[in-house]
Amino acid sequence: MIRKGTVADLQDVYDMIVDLAKYEKAEEEVEITLEQLKQDGFGLHPVYEFFIAESESETVGMALFYFRYSTWKGKALYLEDLVVREKHRGEGYGKALLNAIVEEAHKTKCEQVRWQVLDWNEGAINFYKKIGAKLDDEWINCTLNAQQIKAFNF
Repeated sequence: MIRKGTVADLQDVYDMIVDLAKYEKAEEEVEITLEQLKQDGFGLHPVYEFFIAESESETVGMALFYFRYSTWKGKALYLEDLVVREKHRGEGYGKALLNAIVEEAHKTKCEQVRWQVLDWNEGAINFYKKIGAKLDDEWINCTLNAQQIKAFNF
């Protein structure tokens, strides 16, 4: 079963974020707190939404997304994370979550669905190729972290 996430799902979402960071060997980079997830997703100005995949009332996966805007294409849905718990991978939950994301993009009149995948994550890359996604090796990601933002010379 795939459904829109609620505030009651946030502990599971947080746990899956940490699991994903462990899988990507970057657990120390997780700075988000459960309270911040609650405020950012369910506060006065929510900035993200998510879908939950369930099996017999157990949370087995999630897809967290938000909307962005392309000056060339228009409204886009950005898939931040798609996570299926390890013991449930290969059971169709990833595809079901991606279906929910694409359906949401269609319903909300998005021109694109975009996301990133690490270049070493062959399982995910093969999954995305199988569904026909274009994998772009031309663009380079750029980031300023919180410390750099605070120290920026305005």
